[in-house]
Amino acid sequence: MTWRRAALAAVALVVTLAAVGGWRWWHQRPPYGPEALHLRSSLEFVTYDEAQAALGAAYQAPVVSNGDQLVLGRVSWQAPPVPLNGGHFSLFLVDRRTDLKPPVFAVAAPQESVGMGSAGTDQRIADRYPWSRGAGGVQVGENEWYSGGSRLAIVDAGASPVAFVALFPRLERQLRDLPIASAPVTLPDLVLALVYQGPDDQVYWAQRLQG
Repeated sequence: MTWRRAALAAVALVVTLAAVGGWRWWHQRPPYGPEALHLRSSLEFVTYDEAQAALGAAYQAPVVSNGDQLVLGRVSWQAPPVPLNGGHFSLFLVDRRTDLKPPVFAVAAPQESVGMGSAGTDQRIADRYPWSRGAGGVQVGENEWYSGGSRLAIVDAGASPVAFVALFPRLERQLRDLPIASAPVTLPDLVLALVYQGPDDQVYWAQRLQG
């Protein structure tokens, strides 16, 4: 290879690396920050009847037994500056004593707007924001994580305000090793966070709302 070809190859490599770096920067760059949403939130303990009244007749509150606890949460935001365009908001409620999430939510919103579950990409949030480490799962192997709790995925920015009821079950002694948040819990034990994720599940930002 002549020096000219070597120089051209070096230039091409630099251009390629710059393009890849620029794409990654653009891909990870949030369209807006949490301050643009003017977020508001609240958490409170409620009885089953209070939970049902808050959700409305169209939705079913979690059924409770002796020792279970229900937490009613409300989160609202102003319309974002740009559409979600395939992205979504993730709403996490975590018991920071154990870094675990509750197993069940009831939400006053259509399923096509707000869903419940978990995803492997949740671990990216926990890795990026140490205060939200409960957003991920419980490590069960060198590269294995397991999550028994749930979070809410909001795919419609027009779903605000969102009212949800989380169940914290009282576990029998033989079930206390399950990786889910359980009763008894106090409000200062809880962290509520809203995360904005892009269409490829890239984590734009996480905002701590409560706790």
